[in-house]
Amino acid sequence: MSCFLCNSSLGKKLVMSVTGCCLVLFLLFHMSMNLVAIISPEGYNMVCEFLGANWYALAGTVGLAVLVVLHFVYALILTLNNYRARGTQRYAVTVNEPGVEWASKNMLVLGVIVVLGLLLHLLNFWSKMQLVEIMGNESSVVGGMTVSAHDGATLVAYTFSQWYYVVLYIIWLGALWLHLTHGIWSMFQTVGWANDTWYPRLKCISNIFATIIVLGFMAVVLVYFVYSLCGGCSACGGCL
Repeated sequence: MSCFLCNSSLGKKLVMSVTGCCLVLFLLFHMSMNLVAIISPEGYNMVCEFLGANWYALAGTVGLAVLVVLHFVYALILTLNNYRARGTQRYAVTVNEPGVEWASKNMLVLGVIVVLGLLLHLLNFWSKMQLVEIMGNESSVVGGMTVSAHDGATLVAYTFSQWYYVVLYIIWLGALWLHLTHGIWSMFQTVGWANDTWYPRLKCISNIFATIIVLGFMAVVLVYFVYSLCGGCSACGGCL
């Protein structure tokens, strides 16, 4: 089995599909968790405390890191192999559509942008929350404020009050949307479902999932940015 997953093109694509599926499910969970920050900052902080430096949260963090590394490494290997075999034709697909050609041929570039955005996200949040707890501290200094490791709502409010972070996150989420619209469909293609009958259905499902995930994350960014612009007036203060 290990030789099949490492040496076979189908095996590599299977690893990509399984790790990608797990990461999409995590994105759905993370997006749902983030939406709590709009509904109830206090409830969001309770979730952050539950997912702090507890053994199950740490195990999940390690598992996610392994999934991301495997997904990226196998994507790099597949891309290099395809370059050698077919020159600049990076992805061999059974069904072509002009609207998805750019995304399908630039999945690695989109993936790099997604990973860079992930590193920024880890710097802004994970390093000031779970990592702080792992290091044995209870708070960190952010923007001149002392913020508790469980006070995710304050970190969200501060981060998305900075226009440059808002721009970077929008770019990141745009790349994530393009990556997901092709990536989710590719998971089905790997198991041979991308025929003439199922292609339109699977493409529609991919677009719906990708849009839901990205709009959920985008809502948190934009709501908190608008809230920072209005300075916490009564119109928004009742929501946040």
